[in-house]
Amino acid sequence: MKTLFVAWQDTTHSRAWYPIGRLDADSSRSHYKFSYTQGAEIAKNQAGLQPLDSFPDFHKVYKSSELFPLFKNRIMGEGREDFKEYIRQLGLDPDHADPLEILALTGGERQTDNLEVFPKIERHKNGGFTSRFFIHGWRHVNEPSQQRLATLSEGTQLRVAIELNNPATVLAVQLETPDDYHMIGWAPRYLVKDLFSAICESPSDISARIVKVNPAPAPIKQRVLVEIKGRWTKDYQPMATEEFQPMHENVN
Repeated sequence: MKTLFVAWQDTTHSRAWYPIGRLDADSSRSHYKFSYTQGAEIAKNQAGLQPLDSFPDFHKVYKSSELFPLFKNRIMGEGREDFKEYIRQLGLDPDHADPLEILALTGGERQTDNLEVFPKIERHKNGGFTSRFFIHGWRHVNEPSQQRLATLSEGTQLRVAIELNNPATVLAVQLETPDDYHMIGWAPRYLVKDLFSAICESPSDISARIVKVNPAPAPIKQRVLVEIKGRWTKDYQPMATEEFQPMHENVN
């Protein structure tokens, strides 16, 4: 079973992002389930969120034997000529690409709405975790850092640092070059709380490396793929705060 969350942005007032729903999928059994999370209730009260057209009832659990169109339509069609190159840019095998893996890496973003998809970070039995994502915000770092980023190659180790005064999110996680400390971008906002806990609890276990570099004309948001690893204490559960919890307990 794999889990993806759906985040919604309030584009009218606060620009804040809220996790509002979750997709639980077992493609081997053709079982897909979508339900709203308590983040949807928070977004409704704070920012006026209305139910998504594809899922018009906040209180219903939706089930299907196929991937819901809301998610399927956010993946490039296999029939496109550039599909295999698109999959290679994600660091996946073009012959065995899982739609859920594609969504987890691309975010499923579309210019026609204010939704983003992201994966539930999984805790291994030993407390460790591994997460892959494309570096965020690299276009907003200074020119020397952008120039330094352009020289990096696959396999380069990166430093991971906490930022306490980010103008957009306050708390953020930065990625830096290992030798000269150029700040080259950020980890996704959906990982910040869990990465912060791992950094504070087990700083020596945090590591990051560049997995893939896609030069132009690859999409700007898919230029540098990073893998980060770490460890939590035995009692820590990632993505377990209120906004990630099901709106109702009877979601099975």
